[in-house]
Amino acid sequence: MVSAASRAVARAAARCRSASCRSTRGAASARSPRAAAAAAAMPHASRAASSAARALPASVLGTMEMGRRMDGSASAAAVHAFLERGHRELDTAFMYSDGQSESIVGSMGLGLGDAGSRVKIATKANPWEGKSLRAESVRSQLETSLQRLQCTQVDLFYLHAPDHNTPVEETLRACNELHQEGKFVELGLSNYASWEVAEICTLCTNSGWVLPTVYQGMYNATTRQVETELFPCLHHYGLRFYAYNPLAGGLLTGKYRYEDKDKKQPEGRFFGNSWAETYRNRFWKEHHFQAISLVKKALAASYGASPPSMTSAALRWMYHHSKLQGARGDAVILGMSSLEQLQQNLAAAEEGPLEPGVVKAFDDAWNLVAHECPSYFR
Repeated sequence: MVSAASRAVARAAARCRSASCRSTRGAASARSPRAAAAAAAMPHASRAASSAARALPASVLGTMEMGRRMDGSASAAAVHAFLERGHRELDTAFMYSDGQSESIVGSMGLGLGDAGSRVKIATKANPWEGKSLRAESVRSQLETSLQRLQCTQVDLFYLHAPDHNTPVEETLRACNELHQEGKFVELGLSNYASWEVAEICTLCTNSGWVLPTVYQGMYNATTRQVETELFPCLHHYGLRFYAYNPLAGGLLTGKYRYEDKDKKQPEGRFFGNSWAETYRNRFWKEHHFQAISLVKKALAASYGASPPSMTSAALRWMYHHSKLQGARGDAVILGMSSLEQLQQNLAAAEEGPLEPGVVKAFDDAWNLVAHECPSYFR
C-alpha cells in the first residue's frame, strides 16, 4: 500500500546518513536552502547579528495522526518531506492511533535503531486504558512498540505520564533493565511535575539506574506554565525539553471561533476523536480566543496588508522568542494532519523573528489567559 512512498522515504533516510544532513544537536550550524537564501539576502550587519544569536531549537516530527487522519501513503510522504528538510527525529507512542502510528512508521524502511541510522525514533509507554507503569506493562509496551517499529532498539523511550498507582521505583527499575538489554538509548519523561522529575533523577542517581535526559511537555505562546518551575528544574538536572502542542492543538492557527463549539464540527483535534474533549478542556476557552484576537491585531499593525498567518506567528514565537534553548538541545514537536499542513509548519519554522509589537502582543495574550492555563503535569 505504501511501497512507492516508503522507498522514497528510505532514500531520504539514506541521504540523511551523509555528512550533509544536520544533526539535531548541531542545528545551529545547519541551514535549509531557504534559510541560506534568506541569509544571503540580508544586509551584512543583520547577518552578523543573526549569526551571533542563540541556536534555534530543533524540529521533531509528531506522528500522532498517522493511522487516523493520515493513511500509510500520506504518512510516508510527510516523513519524506521532513527528512528532505534536513530534520531527523520522529516521535510516536504506543497508544497513537491504537498502534497504527508505530506500525506505519515501522513499514517505511528507515533503518530505525541501526547503528548507522541518522533517523531517530522515540516512543512512549503509558498508564492508561487498562495499562500501567508496573514492570511487566512497561516491558510489554516497549517490546510491542519495537515489533511495530520493526527495530530492536529505539533512540528515546518515554514514560508518557505518571502512574500514581505504581511505585516509581518499580517503573524506573524496569526501565533500567530494558536499557541494559539494549532496547532503548535514552530515557524520557512526559507530563510529570517538577518535583517528580527531581525525585526520579535522585532515585536514578542513588540507584545507579539510567537517568532521564529528555522531558516532553506542553508549551506554546499562550501556555507557558512550564517556564516558572519546570524549566529551572530541567536545567538543574540536565534534561532537554521537547515542546508538544506548539499551536495549542490548532487553536493558534486562528481558524476557529469560540461560538463554533455549539455547532457540529468536522473531525479534527477538537472534535470527532477520543482526545477531543481533552483538547477542548485545555484550550477552548473564551479568553484564549480573545488572546488570539490581540495577536491578529498586532500582526496587522506591524506588517500591514500582508501579515504572516497566525500559524506562522505562533511557530516563529516558539523558535525565536520562547524560553527554548537550541544550545541545550531543546526542540519543537511539529504535528500535522496532512502533507500540506506539515509543509506550512516547516516553512514557518524556517522564518525569522517577529516584529517587537507582535512579541508584545503574545506576552499580553499570555497574561490574559495565564489564570486558566492547563496544567503541564498529570
